[in-house]
Amino acid sequence: MRLQWSLLLFLLLHQALAQRFGYVDTQVILEKMPEYAQVQAELEKQAEIWRREVEEKQLAVQKMRLDFEAEKVLLPEELRQQRLAAIDAKEKEVMDLQNKFFGIEGQIYQKRLELMKPIQDKIYAAVEKVARKRRLSFIFDKAGDLVMIFADPIHNYTDIVMEELGIAEEGRSPQSNDGNKKGTH
Repeated sequence: MRLQWSLLLFLLLHQALAQRFGYVDTQVILEKMPEYAQVQAELEKQAEIWRREVEEKQLAVQKMRLDFEAEKVLLPEELRQQRLAAIDAKEKEVMDLQNKFFGIEGQIYQKRLELMKPIQDKIYAAVEKVARKRRLSFIFDKAGDLVMIFADPIHNYTDIVMEELGIAEEGRSPQSNDGNKKGTH
C-alpha cells in the first residue's frame, strides 16, 4: 500500500513538473495593435462629446443658481422654494447624466467592452495558437490581475504572440526565430 502511494505521489509530481508554461504581456501587445489605437481614439472622441454635454448642463444649472441668487430677495417665500426645488432637480439630473455616461457601469464602460471584445478575441486566439504550437499547458498574462513577483524572460511569449498577430516589433528579432525556446517548463 505504501509503495502504491509513493508511486502515485511520484507520478503526480512528475506530471506537475512536466507541465510547460509561459507568459505574455497583453498590455505590450495591445499598445502595438493599430486596432487598439483606433478604439482608444474612438472612446476619447465619444467621451469628449459626453463631457461637453454634461458641462453644458452644469453651466445651465450654475446660471439658474446665479439668477436665483440675484432675484431671491424680490421673490416671495413660496416662489423661492419652487426655484430651489427646480435647481436641485436640475443638479440631480446632471449628476444622473454624468453617472449614466461615466459611472461604474456607464455607457463609456459599456462602449469600451464592446469595442475591445474583437481585439481581445484576436489576442486570445493568437495566444491559444502559440500555446498549442509550443505545447504549453499554461500561459499567464503579466498585465492581468495575476501578480507575478518575478518572471524569467525565457518564459515570455509576448513577442511570439505579436508575431502571430503580425505585429512583431521592428528592430527586434523575435524569440521564436530559432524554432524552439529553451527552458519552457
